[in-house]
Amino acid sequence: MKASRGFTGWHMLLATSAFFAVVIAVNVTMAVYASSSWSGLVVENTYVASQEFNGKAAAMKAMAASGIEGALFLKGSEIRYDIHEQGGAPAIIDEVTLNFKRPVGDHEDFSLALRKTGEGRFEADHEVAGGDWIVEAISRRNGMVVMHEAKRFDTTEFGQ
Repeated sequence: MKASRGFTGWHMLLATSAFFAVVIAVNVTMAVYASSSWSGLVVENTYVASQEFNGKAAAMKAMAASGIEGALFLKGSEIRYDIHEQGGAPAIIDEVTLNFKRPVGDHEDFSLALRKTGEGRFEADHEVAGGDWIVEAISRRNGMVVMHEAKRFDTTEFGQ
């Protein structure tokens, strides 16, 4: 009759290797998800930004509930922003400012005051480098902010 050898060094090697294989697989999976998802924003003071977040989120929800919406169009160096009421009629707006920001880093950020070319239509000429951007649109009537929205996009969405 042959005796059982029990837990040997080979068993320990296999158990340790399996454990580290699982740890490495999980880390690689999480790194892939992290690098392909939201990359965050650059702010001057993270503590202040965190304290202001809830107030800004509530104000954005209230503006979104108003039904006013804007649409951004890019074609070459032509930038157009159309803003309309809930029913589709052009919104009565005096001025629109667009702030283009890179999701990470601020060395390419820029701001544009658009010229009014018609009711609810604003345009500017400025080259926008390829890649991911967050554009913040601030629309005002009589000096008061009517719509403040931010959208993330990739210039390939506009065929650039």
